[in-house]
Amino acid sequence: MRGYLDLLQLVLEKGKRREDRTGTGTLGIFGHQLRFDLREGFPLLTTKKLHTKSIFAELFWFLRGETNTRSLNEAGVRIWDEWATEEQTARFGRAAGDLGPVYGHQWRNFGATKNADGTYRADGKDQIAQVYADLRQKPSSRRHVITGWNPLEADAVALPPCHTLFQFYVEGGELSCQLYQRSADLFLGVPFNIASYALLTHVMAHATGLRVGDFVHTFGDAHLYLNHVEQAKLQLERAPKKLPLLSIAGVPKAPWEYTVADVSLEGYDPHPHIKAEVSV
Repeated sequence: MRGYLDLLQLVLEKGKRREDRTGTGTLGIFGHQLRFDLREGFPLLTTKKLHTKSIFAELFWFLRGETNTRSLNEAGVRIWDEWATEEQTARFGRAAGDLGPVYGHQWRNFGATKNADGTYRADGKDQIAQVYADLRQKPSSRRHVITGWNPLEADAVALPPCHTLFQFYVEGGELSCQLYQRSADLFLGVPFNIASYALLTHVMAHATGLRVGDFVHTFGDAHLYLNHVEQAKLQLERAPKKLPLLSIAGVPKAPWEYTVADVSLEGYDPHPHIKAEVSV
């Protein structure tokens, strides 16, 4: 995780100050890339403790195509609650908890027809199912691409996808993944994003009988909110620890059938959590 910490340091030293949508203000740079070798361990930040249950549950929520926070809340996961309040969802004519066409919708039902009552028919493109099939049938394809960014619906949600497009690559029996993230909250969001897409790579590899390779994380606007500067400095004072190991149990199955219970994480011994407020 040295590359992530180096990126924090770079933004603190050379980031440009900009105003932003939330009114908090940021320091940031445009354009950066990190690479994580998943063969060496699971890239879960050790310089502060992360809530792994939230990371894992959210990914499987995406893969199931869900967009309502109900099942997350039932699992004790609250990371989407700020965007799921009655005030936020009412802006789009939806009930509290209904986030609309966010990640799960775009991954599993892209371009679906909208009914008169605002719900969606199940007639869109299931991108996850397509890539899952293609990875097994034509692994050398250069078209293992999934997009979460739908220009027609980007303004129909409180938080349009920040991690917008990802591509899988197979070589020598190993599966790698590259993510393009248009907007990256470096202190709070990015550690979750790294772990989430590393887990996704593990899931897709297990489902298709492959081994994990690399996770490549490419950034557009990489920023540190001004109210996270002191927390970032504190984190940089801490020495990284050994990465944990992640494994997935059981026989291969469709990606959307995996659950948190299938995942085992060993050796995670992080420094204490560092509290910071999310900017909505």
